[in-house]
Amino acid sequence: MSTIGIGGKSVDEALAALSDMTAGAVPIARDEHLARIERAQAFMRRQGIAAIYLNAGANLLYFTGTKWHASERMVGAILPATGALEYIAPAFERDTLIDFMLVEGQVNCWEEHESPYALFIDVLARMGIAANADLPPRIGICESAAFFIYDGIRPLAAGYRLENARAVTAHCRTRKSAAEIALMQRAMDMTLAVHVATASILREGITTVEVEEFIARAHRKVGAPGSYFCIVLFGAATAFPHGVSYVQTLKAGDTVLIDTGCKLHNYISDITRTYVYGEPSERQRFVWNAEKAAQQAAFEAAQLGVPCEEVDAAARRSLVSSGFGPGYKLPGLPHRTGHGIGLDIHEWPYLVGGDTTPLDVGMCFSNEPMICVPGEFGIRHEDHFYMTAKGPAWFTQPARSIDDPFGLAA
Repeated sequence: MSTIGIGGKSVDEALAALSDMTAGAVPIARDEHLARIERAQAFMRRQGIAAIYLNAGANLLYFTGTKWHASERMVGAILPATGALEYIAPAFERDTLIDFMLVEGQVNCWEEHESPYALFIDVLARMGIAANADLPPRIGICESAAFFIYDGIRPLAAGYRLENARAVTAHCRTRKSAAEIALMQRAMDMTLAVHVATASILREGITTVEVEEFIARAHRKVGAPGSYFCIVLFGAATAFPHGVSYVQTLKAGDTVLIDTGCKLHNYISDITRTYVYGEPSERQRFVWNAEKAAQQAAFEAAQLGVPCEEVDAAARRSLVSSGFGPGYKLPGLPHRTGHGIGLDIHEWPYLVGGDTTPLDVGMCFSNEPMICVPGEFGIRHEDHFYMTAKGPAWFTQPARSIDDPFGLAA
């Protein structure tokens, strides 16, 4: 018996069945960015943090709505614990930055021959955050900023205490709002539709490159710019969690692992589906079901107040009961059970041993306790869940069964 939903359609037929799914999806509004800033500032005052630097990238985008890619030039914003946020940028980028700006603020500029790091210190002083050798003000530096930025500020920062801004950025970003969860839900729905369409075009002899190209087209058909990332693996290559360097060609009996996602208004989807092209062997069936049980064990363990590491431990206990592991030993699970997700595909906190962060409302995670069997195949079921006041809720329902992964016969 062939797996339901696998093969049988042409590329054109599969694409024709897809349509734009973005109608009604609303970007994060300026008011929410302002609320994020207020929340961060209140937290900073409670923690005694005088200011944080938000570098170009996800942190700048999260708080200000200003989309700017990090480069070799310092571009970002200074958020004081009290008072207005201000930007720092090269002078020649000033007007462009203002054009991209959602939350307005003064732009402090440096010419190409000048030091942005000296400007940073000058702006702090003007904001009323003066250097103090006896009681240095705490200044958080964006954890995603390149080392050269910290290295440039450090020699000029006598009388300041530089530290990681993660305490502030992670506190805010890990707890998603209803608007963020709605965007992630839609992005997940879009990628799941792409998964269903992709499974339908598989045929013996198709290559991983052809499948990747289809997935990019399918993501565009549902309204995304394309695939944010894409991993397609066949056969023994599926035992490598993040893929291999060579192209594979599909043959009967191969395990198929596809991990892909897209972006919708800057928020990311990330779903993996694993199934068999043709008739599953008893070995494939056993491992597939063991993976499903581990994923469910992790989901059930994810309750409010439970440390993140306990979710990982629950998945590993399930895997050990099926004969895998223990720990990271193969055959078994060689990596963490899950990661946070939002504006970045991998965010804090993590479902892994040693992360004692208590689960809280609004936190979003992947749930993917992959089983790798070197030389044979790997099985990864990856869906995401978010924490509600009543416990965990799936963004997408897990794969139904190895014979009907997408629940098409239900």
